[in-house]
Amino acid sequence: MSRPDAVLAAALSACLVLSAAHAHAGGERTRYFELVNASHDSVTALAAAPAGSGAYAPLALGVPLRGGTRAVTVELPGGACRYDLRVGFGDGRTLLYPGIDACRHPGLRLRPGDGRTTATR
Repeated sequence: MSRPDAVLAAALSACLVLSAAHAHAGGERTRYFELVNASHDSVTALAAAPAGSGAYAPLALGVPLRGGTRAVTVELPGGACRYDLRVGFGDGRTLLYPGIDACRHPGLRLRPGDGRTTATR
């Protein structure tokens, strides 16, 4: 393949990737979010909703996220910045983390004990 053909092929591939990403997000920007579990219990369920909407959508964890600073990256639904996150733990507790700004803080660190959190940067 000549150099101009290789450049054209690379450009077309890039366009296809961008087009697929745009279509995948339904025309909205895909937002990824990292959940770090530094608590003493496994996270067994995770759901997100645009802040204040109550319209929670489950987020795929794959397998339970064990405690002890394990992390998972999930794709948040829609293109909003503020989300309410609902976290379910192996011991049956469910904690709500309202108004998380995923545009300013692309992650959340679950802490041991009282369920308080620290946004990651």
